[in-house]
Amino acid sequence: MRDRRKEVLALCVCLTLGACSSVGSYHGPVQCAPYARQVSGVNLRGRAASWWWEARGHYQRSHRPQPGSVLVFRASSRIPDGHVSVVRRLRTRRRIEVDHANWVGGRIEHSVPVEDISPRGDWSLVRVWWAPAGSMGRRAYPTYGFILPMR
Repeated sequence: MRDRRKEVLALCVCLTLGACSSVGSYHGPVQCAPYARQVSGVNLRGRAASWWWEARGHYQRSHRPQPGSVLVFRASSRIPDGHVSVVRRLRTRRRIEVDHANWVGGRIEHSVPVEDISPRGDWSLVRVWWAPAGSMGRRAYPTYGFILPMR
């Protein structure tokens, strides 16, 4: 267990510092932030949860999803560094599909359903598809909102 933690920490440092040549060429678990940065073009660094604040003054932020935008999850006990996903498709006013990495076992997933369950419909609380169960996850995850890439 301790060796696995060291391995994950080394990967995080490698990807955060840009020491790995690219997400696609690394043969191990892929972290969400480097993947989202590569796919979206939103050039932010650090913990996924910090992206919302790092984007201020550099990227437009919104509480409405748009294809290509980055959904930023807040840090929580389940995801201590937060999480980021790239919006691929709008399905309904309260359901989107995202591409992201490391939600399940360090791998990349495409067209993953995410639904807004916030009382005000502002995407501040979501549920995410859980592939191992083949259904929407039961846990609710708080989010900041969406970072819009520069066009």
